[in-house]
Amino acid sequence: MFGQADTLKPKKHYFELSFGQSLLFISKGQSATLHSKLAVVVPTNSVLFFTEFRPERKIKIPVFFNLPTESKQFIVNGQLINEKADPSFGTGLQFRILRLKVDSESLLDFDLGPLLTCIVGGNNDVSFAPILAGRIRVKRGENFVMYIGTSYTLGLDVFGLFYGTGTVF
Repeated sequence: MFGQADTLKPKKHYFELSFGQSLLFISKGQSATLHSKLAVVVPTNSVLFFTEFRPERKIKIPVFFNLPTESKQFIVNGQLINEKADPSFGTGLQFRILRLKVDSESLLDFDLGPLLTCIVGGNNDVSFAPILAGRIRVKRGENFVMYIGTSYTLGLDVFGLFYGTGTVF
């Protein structure tokens, strides 16, 4: 009798694991020529590894790792300039701002919150920067998740667009 009652309880999901893609619009480079001239920023592709812990219903703790798959690129006076793109990782807090039930099996969430990133450069150069990030997440069924989001890194003037799919546990 107790075993049957336990199976009727809805299963709680506290963990999300996903894999995605990021496009980073990195406007500041290390080259002095870029700082003194107007540059057109070419987006930098990177692989996004994303995990999210949910200790409470509306509070989420995302942990991410961005691994660039190409160099940072700028167009200055008609010339393409390349620089090494550095990997980054970070965490923070996000809050569910809005939840809409689409149908009996689908939910649409909007999350927003502050994060902190750590950028690991060459010669053991490590820097930290605050990020404001938000994403729209579609959950279908018990565990399938798709999302798209944006981020802005304060101080470094980096705009990001990210998307991916994952599963919740």
